Amino acid sequence: MDMMVFVWLMFAIIIILFTILQMKLNPAIALVLGSIFMGLAAGLGAPDTISLIGSGFGNLMTGIGLSVGFGVILGQLLSDSGGAKVIAVTMIQATSEKYALYALGITAFLPSIPVFYDVTFVILIPLAIAVSRQIQKPLPYTVGAMIIGAGAAHTLAPPTPNPLAAAEILHFDLGIMVLVGILLGLVAAVLAMKIFFVLLDKGFWNQEKDETGVEVYEEHHHTENEKAPSFGMALVPVLLPVVLILVGTVMGAMMEEVPAFVHFLSNKTTALLLGALSAYLVSAKALDKDAREQSATEALKSCGIVLLITGAGGSFGAIISATGLADMLAETIQSISASPLIALLLAFVLAALFRVALGSGTVASITTMTIMASVPAAVGMHPVWMAIACLSGSLSCGHVNDSGFWVSTNLSGFTVTGGLKSYTLGNAITAFIAMLFAMIGCLIF
Repeated sequence: MDMMVFVWLMFAIIIILFTILQMKLNPAIALVLGSIFMGLAAGLGAPDTISLIGSGFGNLMTGIGLSVGFGVILGQLLSDSGGAKVIAVTMIQATSEKYALYALGITAFLPSIPVFYDVTFVILIPLAIAVSRQIQKPLPYTVGAMIIGAGAAHTLAPPTPNPLAAAEILHFDLGIMVLVGILLGLVAAVLAMKIFFVLLDKGFWNQEKDETGVEVYEEHHHTENEKAPSFGMALVPVLLPVVLILVGTVMGAMMEEVPAFVHFLSNKTTALLLGALSAYLVSAKALDKDAREQSATEALKSCGIVLLITGAGGSFGAIISATGLADMLAETIQSISASPLIALLLAFVLAALFRVALGSGTVASITTMTIMASVPAAVGMHPVWMAIACLSGSLSCGHVNDSGFWVSTNLSGFTVTGGLKSYTLGNAITAFIAMLFAMIGCLIF
């Protein structure tokens, strides 16, 4: 029977892949169909299967639903008020030409902590083109830096849905995910940029084959929005939730009993609510009440499908948990090798395969984390390293079935091969470096 549960999982995954790739169904529907098959085939019964699907969705949404919603509103307000652009321009202007490329990558990293990748790229691509002209470097250098920085933050740093769900699914402190995700993601991004620039220096890029020759943006000389928030004010909504969550984690590690008000303020829902409220205040100068309301409404439109897919991943996870498959997988890995490195490699490869097949990093990471949920305890590692492995795997293989690929490629004036050399390769380098850090981290901590 144990082996049959693994077989049913394989069939459930095939159903999910088929319904998304061939029938073109929404991933949330595909995940629920796969969950229904898994539950019935594993003998859970129809009533319990449907009940588990609902409770799995609800439990994950209880943990992250409001947090994701507040985070998306925060990011949209920061974008619409011009705050994200102010952060970018200020950081570039404060940097010498020698380090301008790295400054651009780090600039893309910061707004992408609360802002979705596609939005960050749309906001910053004119800046990347301007920097390219200013420092007289071909466009692949600046676009590659931006892709790497934004991709790392979006994948590894809460409050974007994937890393936010990681702490919930793998049952560890969100503050640890924030700290490790931001620090590890930033270092991995900088190293990935260095490697990517070396490849470009050695002639990796072929302008004739990798660029369309069509300029998407013309250079315009215009004044910045005078009503946009200042650099310091624009940083407040980005940093406030991060600081609050980290304060709770640090005090929890240092004190036997954390004060109730610290628990309250450092809770992810409270922290991101305060971040969203601060974004309303910061954007008040640039946006009137109606504009802010419209901005929040637009944010929730884009957020809805992400929450639905993430919640459906929670449903699939609840079914997997009920079958005992996660525990069986943990025991199997432990019997083959007690080394946490093997477990991390398996998680990375599994997430990468899901990303190649489905295109969605959210589905890839959520599904992999639910399958691997019992493994960290079985092999004696901190769950944050499993989270990094799953998230890195989901970053590693974005290609033509991924919306981010086309946004990056088309707005940069690149061909498909140019997109593969910039978006796919840039993120893959980041993913492998982050995975390497996860392997080192699990051996040390």
